[in-house]
Amino acid sequence: MPRSGPISLALPAFEGTTRKLILLNVGSFFGLLLLRWLAPQLQAVLLAHLILEPLAVLHGEIWQLLTYSFVEQGILGILFGMLTLWFTGSLLEPSFGGRWLAELYLTSVIGGAILASAISFTHVLGLRPDIVAAGAWSGIFGLMVAIAMIFGDQEFLLWFVLRIKAKYMVAIYILIAIAILLKQADSFNALIQLSGALCGALFVKFAPRRGLAFAASEQYFGVRNRYYRWKRRRAARKFEVYMRKQNREVHFDKDGRYVDPDELRKNPNDKRWMN
Repeated sequence: MPRSGPISLALPAFEGTTRKLILLNVGSFFGLLLLRWLAPQLQAVLLAHLILEPLAVLHGEIWQLLTYSFVEQGILGILFGMLTLWFTGSLLEPSFGGRWLAELYLTSVIGGAILASAISFTHVLGLRPDIVAAGAWSGIFGLMVAIAMIFGDQEFLLWFVLRIKAKYMVAIYILIAIAILLKQADSFNALIQLSGALCGALFVKFAPRRGLAFAASEQYFGVRNRYYRWKRRRAARKFEVYMRKQNREVHFDKDGRYVDPDELRKNPNDKRWMN
């Protein structure tokens, strides 16, 4: 449910999936930074295969749809990005769980990359499939849109200065991304952010309350159990045919479970045989 209350300047809890995502991003940032000094040529090769380039994805480097989000080349980008991820993730995770948060983040990252890469081949707004992009902001935009949809009246300090409701704060971020896209200054990164926001909104709108993985596992076990019941019923029918050939009568219920003949003879209206 949407929540509204006084703004606290205290940092939120650093735990769960939010912490793991931040540590992955920070670890990859410093790992690549260290590699830049120890083995610059290796770092350049890694970057070429980790950042997102739609043309490379088309040629088989599909891992870029995920890995680009863990490549951040600027100190300010990693700083503000991880702070935003910390605040947004810590607001969503207690209400929906770590699995749901991870699925929302990855849906925004991967879905945003797929959508933006597909649009880049249209060459609209000066986009080209050989333009590269990196950074976690597609996933962060997905989290921010989720907060706007779920906790829209929750108040934040925009840039730690302005008191503003979540839905208006997210609208400002989206308008900035649209302006960058139309200005064609850093259009592909802006497009990925907007695509991530759209994928995040679709996830919140249509994904099951307990996440896609849980729904998929429930579906799998449901199909498996129906298959087992079908096998049991088929085996029961075969056994009934066999027993009739032996001049014996056996009975099974609709799920293929054996029914004791004494149970069939009991009168359901006679309460004496009930415990």
